[in-house]
Amino acid sequence: MLTNIRLISVKEYHQMAETGIFHPEERLELIAGQIIRMSAKGTAHESAITRTERLLRQRLGDKVLLRIQSPVQLDDYSEPEPDISVVKPNPLDYDDHHPNASEVFLLIEIADSSLKYDQEVKALAYSKSGIIEYWILDINRRKLYMYRLPSPDGYHSESILAEDVTISPLAFDDCAITIRELLRKV
Repeated sequence: MLTNIRLISVKEYHQMAETGIFHPEERLELIAGQIIRMSAKGTAHESAITRTERLLRQRLGDKVLLRIQSPVQLDDYSEPEPDISVVKPNPLDYDDHHPNASEVFLLIEIADSSLKYDQEVKALAYSKSGIIEYWILDINRRKLYMYRLPSPDGYHSESILAEDVTISPLAFDDCAITIRELLRKV
């Protein structure tokens, strides 16, 4: 393990963006003090985001605020951009800060080429910060990976669910969704 690594803080990351160090079209996120280049988004990925966002909006209405590929500040060194963040409503729509872990009900990543990264790197980052629930929708294998019970060493509850299963977010047990509804038709 390298010990001479200089970690970037969220504050420094924002300063770098403000001074134009990053190209405006670059897709980046800060995880554990490291700037990570995100993969390109394909059409299946985008349509899964659209479908999932639409279903959640229909079923949860104004009980939540849905943020699409927007930052969530986990701590001083991590500010990922989950595909969908289901967060507490905020009177300013988070104009003065990005949602933090205590304001998040559920984070969702759509995986086509990023499954391993989402399962290993992002799951650990989300768990360490106390995100109570994290889903990965695997659009290639047509499964949902559901993570609950966060701890500093990872989630203690991990389930792999087939497309015929009906689920509800922990915070909204009246919001039943079948995984098939989230997946594209084949």
